[in-house]
Amino acid sequence: MAPRKFTPSSKSTLPFKTGNREKRQKLHIIRKKALDNTRRDERFQRRREEDRDPSLREERLRQNVPLTLERKRVWDAVDADTGDGLGVSVDIERLKRQKLEEEKELDVEDHHSSQEGATEAPGSDEDRDSMIDSASDSDEPSTIPPKLLSRHKSSTERATSPTQSTISTSLDLTPAALAARFPSLFSTAPAAPKTLITTSLNSTLHAEGRLLTTLFPNSVYIPRSAHRHSHKYSVREIASFATNRAYTALLVLKEDQKKPTGLTFVHLPEGPTFHFSISNWVEGKKLPGHGRPTDHHPELILNNFRTPLGLLTAHLFRTVFPPQPDFEGRQVVTLHNQRDYIFLRRHRYIFREKRQTEKSVIGPDGKEVKGVEGIRAGLQELGPRFTMKLRRIDKGIQRASGQEWEWKGAMEKQRTKFQL
Repeated sequence: MAPRKFTPSSKSTLPFKTGNREKRQKLHIIRKKALDNTRRDERFQRRREEDRDPSLREERLRQNVPLTLERKRVWDAVDADTGDGLGVSVDIERLKRQKLEEEKELDVEDHHSSQEGATEAPGSDEDRDSMIDSASDSDEPSTIPPKLLSRHKSSTERATSPTQSTISTSLDLTPAALAARFPSLFSTAPAAPKTLITTSLNSTLHAEGRLLTTLFPNSVYIPRSAHRHSHKYSVREIASFATNRAYTALLVLKEDQKKPTGLTFVHLPEGPTFHFSISNWVEGKKLPGHGRPTDHHPELILNNFRTPLGLLTAHLFRTVFPPQPDFEGRQVVTLHNQRDYIFLRRHRYIFREKRQTEKSVIGPDGKEVKGVEGIRAGLQELGPRFTMKLRRIDKGIQRASGQEWEWKGAMEKQRTKFQL
């Protein structure tokens, strides 16, 4: 008699309890195949239904949004006037937009009230009793818009930001108090960048230091002396030396076990000093399909710097790159902030015609960009690539004992709260 074919029941997802190891393996394979077939049938059935009614597919794709940490990001509940806001996690663009909307609504209300006052009879105020009039006004439904009644949204509504994480940073939204606190970083006509690059004492990262001169335009690498009879110049002395020679920034590359672990930016002549940690350092020659950089000034792209602290960091990077890039070199340096980690990449781009198998260019809103339907951009990474994280901002030059600091990173226990 031939053995009967095993058909798993509705309880096939439950674990089988048997002492025979080979039978457990066979039952596990049968259960897995049954589940795969069930999912496949559901997927094919959903596809047939969506082909008949395309609106079902649009609704499914609209709701099928992964719940990432960026979508669960929470902001501090503050008013429109945040001051410099260095220690506050607040979206500057959202505050500006809310303030403009509230001012527009108040202007509309004032316009309506002025029209009502003009159409009122001249002697009506004398015939009315103030007490009765106030009571009658309280009984009438309120004409105030609901947006003005609930200006402070709940934490759940404030967690999801309407802006995408891939849009460029708008440097025009800098708070006035922050610009007044750091006037050298927020000057309207910044000086031409000239950077001095060096390393920590007894460092072996000379090749990495020379590599940074190809990344930052108008930069010079000077190794720090490690001889036992030589003078060990401090960062403050090096900054004074660089200021007398018209340098605008000082970069100090730090190492641990012969690997880059930190990068210190000193804005000359008076600071502030930014301390970054470095991870995932990869040279350009180790990248697959890499290109060779040229001496052209690159374009600068700053992505997703949204808080006052993020705008301050973005303005720091703006001061070490020339304001007028060389477009003929087709080089671009991207600084993308995501979850307080700054990813630095350098590419060379080229515009070409779109192939038939390729899709059109899609903007941050998820829609196709008009005017560039037949154009695509090819990228070739030049290197180096690394990841930075802001740790501390010192007031002045060089961290010392008892020195004042502008901002210091702490161990944030809330994973959905970011500082940049």
